[in-house]
Amino acid sequence: MPIDKKQWQNRKERKELARRLRSEDPNLEVVHPHAAGVDVGNGAHYVAVRPDCDSQPVRRFECFTADLHRLAGWLQSCGVQTVALQSTGVYWIPLYDILEESGFEVYLVNARHTKNLPGRKSDVQESQWLLKLHTYGLLNNSFQPTSEIRVLRTYWRQRAEHARGIGTCILRMQKALTQMNLQLANVISDLSGVTGQKIVRAIVAGTRDPRKLAELSDPRIQASKEEIAKSLEGNWRQELLFVLKQEVEMYDTYQRRIVECDQQLQEHLTSFADTVAPQVKAGETQKKTAKQKNRNAPQFHLSGELHRITGVDLTRIDGIDVMVAQTLVSEVGLDMSRWKTEAHFASWLGLCPDNRISGDKVLSRGTRHVVNRAATAMAFGAPSLLRKRRYCAPR
Repeated sequence: MPIDKKQWQNRKERKELARRLRSEDPNLEVVHPHAAGVDVGNGAHYVAVRPDCDSQPVRRFECFTADLHRLAGWLQSCGVQTVALQSTGVYWIPLYDILEESGFEVYLVNARHTKNLPGRKSDVQESQWLLKLHTYGLLNNSFQPTSEIRVLRTYWRQRAEHARGIGTCILRMQKALTQMNLQLANVISDLSGVTGQKIVRAIVAGTRDPRKLAELSDPRIQASKEEIAKSLEGNWRQELLFVLKQEVEMYDTYQRRIVECDQQLQEHLTSFADTVAPQVKAGETQKKTAKQKNRNAPQFHLSGELHRITGVDLTRIDGIDVMVAQTLVSEVGLDMSRWKTEAHFASWLGLCPDNRISGDKVLSRGTRHVVNRAATAMAFGAPSLLRKRRYCAPR
C-alpha cells in the first residue's frame, strides 16, 4: 500500500528526532552495574568483572565441576548479580545450571549479537567485551524454559532422534530389497506397515517362496496377491540379506528405545501440577483418532496429560495433533508471558519478515534463518489446513 505524503513526513520527523537525541546525549546508561561476562569454551572459561570489584578482574577457570563452583563463588565475592554468556555449542549448559542454582540472573546471549570489533580476538578481550555490552544493557536474553520443561524437552528430543532412526532403517530396508530386485515398495505404500513388516521379517527368517510371502498381506492392501508375489521375485543375495537382517534388528532396537522414552516421559508428566481435572486414568491406552495417525505416536494417553497440565485441549485446533502439541509444550513451555505480544513470539519462531532496508528501499525480502523445533512442528501441521474450510479454536 503506498505511503501518503503526511505519513512520509512523520517518518522523516521521527528519524530526525532520534538522530538529534543521540547527538545531544551520546553516553550510554548503565543498566547492570553488578555484571560479569563469560567467554565459554571447551576446556576453560574466561570470566571478566568490573575492575573495581577485584584486583584481577579477568580470570580463567577450567570446565571441571569443582572449578565451575569456584567460579560461582568468586562471582559472589565480587558482588556480581547478573552474568552474560554466549550459547557456545553445549559447553554453556553445565555453567548455566550452576550459576542459576547459585542465584545469579544468567543472560544467555546469541553470538550474532556480540560480534567483536576489529582486533578483539583473544578470550580475555571477548569476556571483557561481553561485560561491557551487558553492563550497558545491549544484550538480549535468549529464551530458556524452566527446569521441568527442560527435562521434558530432553526426553522428547531423544525420542525424536529414535523416530528418525526408524525412518532411516526403513529406507535402508527398502534399498536392500531394491538391490535384490524385490519391488515390494511398488505394490504397498508403506514398508513399515503391517504387511511390509510381515513380509520383510519372513524373508529374514528364511522364506523365499513369493506366493507364501504374498499370503502374508493384509486384506486391506489394494494390490492383489498375484501382484505382490510377482514383485517378490528377485535375486536372493546373501550380503544384502545380511544387511536386511541387521536393519530389522536395528528397527526393533529403536522401537524399544522409544518405549523407554515414553515411560520416562509419562513418569515426568505426572510431576506437573493439575490445571484441570484429569479425564483419563493414568496408564489407560490412548484412543486412536483421526489426528493420531502417526505410527510413532506415544502409546499412553498423551493428549489427556497435555490437557491436564495446560488446561486446554490443543488437539482441537485444526492442524495440531498430539505430536505437534507435545513439541510445542516441550519447546515453549507453559508460560507465554516471556513474549510481550504474538508478534514477538512469531519473531522468536523465525516466521516474521526480515527485510533488508536501506534508504527507505527494500533491498531483499525473506525470513530470518533460525533452527526452531516449535516452528518446524507447526510447519508440518500447516498442510492439513489446506483441506479445512474453516478454522476452529479450542474452548
